[in-house]
Parts: sequence; structure tokens; C-alpha cells
Amino acid sequence: MDDTVSQPFFTLGTRLPGRLGRTGTIHTPHGEIQTPAFIAVGTNATVKAVLPETMKELGTQAVLANAYHLYLQPGPDIVDGAGGLGRFMNWPGPTFTDSGGFQVMSLGVGFKKVLSMDSVGVQSDDVIAVGKERLAHVDDDGVTFKSHRDGSRHRFTPEISMSIQHRLGADIIFAFDELTTLFNTRGYQEESVERTQAWAVRCIAEHERLTAERSHRPYQALFGVVQGAQYEDLRRQACRGLESIVGESGTGFDGYGIGGALEKQNLGTIVRWCNEELPEHKPRHLLGISEPDDLFVAIENGADTFDCVNPSRVARNAAIYTTTGRFNINTSRFRRDYNPIDDECDCYTCKNYSRAYLHHLFKSKEMLSSTLATIHNERFTIRLVDRIRESIEGGYFDDLKSETLGRFYATSRV
Repeated sequence: MDDTVSQPFFTLGTRLPGRLGRTGTIHTPHGEIQTPAFIAVGTNATVKAVLPETMKELGTQAVLANAYHLYLQPGPDIVDGAGGLGRFMNWPGPTFTDSGGFQVMSLGVGFKKVLSMDSVGVQSDDVIAVGKERLAHVDDDGVTFKSHRDGSRHRFTPEISMSIQHRLGADIIFAFDELTTLFNTRGYQEESVERTQAWAVRCIAEHERLTAERSHRPYQALFGVVQGAQYEDLRRQACRGLESIVGESGTGFDGYGIGGALEKQNLGTIVRWCNEELPEHKPRHLLGISEPDDLFVAIENGADTFDCVNPSRVARNAAIYTTTGRFNINTSRFRRDYNPIDDECDCYTCKNYSRAYLHHLFKSKEMLSSTLATIHNERFTIRLVDRIRESIEGGYFDDLKSETLGRFYATSRV
């Protein structure tokens, strides 16, 4: 086994006084991650429209790919044969893969990449996107689903998810969990927390078996995933349950992911519930956030890393983040605007191109529009989290939060 497993996986840095926020360092076989850190999403082993070398230049510390998508195409054996995810995509740094649970369930009920962050509405355990067919069915052993690509039938269990992720070879992998929505009933949420707990036990066991079997590969850290939706008792129960799980080696999870659909208005509270229960000497990853206000509130409540498709996804639709808010670059007011996207940004796009040029690219439907816009949005997000980390270490977190959010949200949201 790789020597990395014998050294500390996570070391704490500076604490945010009076709150759960902190800085730290995650040590992986492919480099260190200084936390808090934004993990760029490369769904299909690529951040859409941007070279891996460019992502490195933007300050990206790690990338996350999706086990579900790579399982369907090209297949985990192809990635394994290349030497693992990093080598396959020519990314030299740390890598993450999710368990596939999010995609199996969100795509299975037709929601694609977005689940509601508002629980207002009718609760139903049969929730499904309008006009869609349910493609995923859960039982206590796992999930049977149809591929969103070709309709072929597949089965994920905790053991299968572990097998896929071990072959993908990421430095940090996640236990297979059941994703619920904010619309599921309380009763179903209770069942789901218990089911995810049982699956976590199986994931630990299979992870240990595969780690021993694949000792020629670097050690992969396994994170348990906390569910429980918007319910405090279920979130705390889930955290305590995951922390109690240990394998035959006597060790438990290397870190934890806080998952599920989260109410935006209660994001900080839910993250705090979890991090008050989870061990402070292990890292916590919050799945699926990147808006500036969410980043600040998640970090001050103890989140160390987070991933989200949003910076790149909205960029491809001409939505641009700046220090003074978000706007759509394809609107007519930018047609003759020869200024950079953001005077305060140090990215390649802002140094070399004007708003008028990006406006032209989007109007002309040129592929370069997605590349330049994504470069900027990813850099904006990465740089913001870097500045937050520096503010914790420098003792001016609250000042940075007030100034940053005051400027960004000075005008109404787009």
C-alpha cells in the first residue's frame, strides 16, 4: 500500500473565532489541497470547454468527476487501464469522484443537474420532473436504473459503486448514498437515512477489500455522505451513525460529505448541525454549492471543500460573475463595451478580451464563447474561496464577507 496512508490525511490550520470555520490541508497522493477550497467539476473527466492545463493556471487545486457518467462512458476499465482518472485526463493534481448516487436519482426522476433548494410545496415520495418517466427505483440493496443515454438497464449497489470508483482511481471517493429531495415525506427521509447508513457499512467493507486487492494503486480516501434533508434530528443522527462505522481494520471514514437537497435559506444552519456532530480532525465536503453567499455561510459553519457545476454551466449560457454582481453578457448593452469583464479579475479572459468580444462570440454561437466565459467564472469562484481562506488566516473574515456580499448583491439577482 502507498505510504500516503500512514501520514495524516488532514491537518487543521487556523480556526475562525466563535464559529466552526477553519483552514486546513488535505494530503493526497497527488498533492495537497489547502482548505477551504472550491473543487472544479469535470463531469466527464473534463471541465467543459477548458483544458486541464488552463484549469491549473486558474488556481484549481482539485477536480471532481462523476462516477455515473464515467461508468456509462467510457467505462471504468478504460480509465483504470490509463492509470486512473488523473492520467486519463492529463490532470496532475488531486481528484475526487462522487458515488453516482446523485446522478442515478436526479437523472432518474428527470431533474438533470438541479434539485430544488426550497421545500415549500406539496410533499410526495413519488416526486418526478414534469413530463418525465421515472428511470430509477430504490430498494434496500441498491438502485436499478435506466441509462439516460440509451435506456439500457443498470444496477448500482454499494459494492458496485466502490468497484467503479476504485477503478476510476480518484484520490477521494464517496460512499454510495440515497439522494432524497426536499419534497420527500418525513417518513421516507427517516427510511433513507437508515438505508444510507446500512449502505455506508457495506461501502467501508468493500473499500477495505478493494484497497488490499489493489495495493499497487495509491490509497483512496473514502468519505461517508450525510443525508437527512431539512430535519435537524435526522442530520445529527446521520452524522453520529456514520462516525460510528468502522471496518475490520478499526478505522472509519477518512472524511465526510454533506449531501442531499439543501434549503438555501437554512444552508448555514444545516451545515452547522452536521459539523457540530462530525469529528473536527476530518475534512467535510459540501456537495453542490458555489454562489458567493452560500460559500461564506458554508465556510463559517465548518465546510472545508465544495464542488458545483454552476460556474461552468451558467458560463455556457452567457451568465458572468463579477465583483459587482452577475449579468448576461449577450444582452445588447455590451455590444460596444470594450472594457474587460471585470477590472478586478486577473484571469486570462479579462486580461485579453473585452465584453464586446464575448458578446459577439455568444451572438455568433462560437465555441470560444464557452471557453472564455468558463475561464472567467471558474477563476472568479476559485479566487473568492482563496480570499476567504486568507481572511480566516489573517483575521478579517467578517470584513471580507460584508464587503464582498455587499458589492455582489448591491443590485438584484439575475
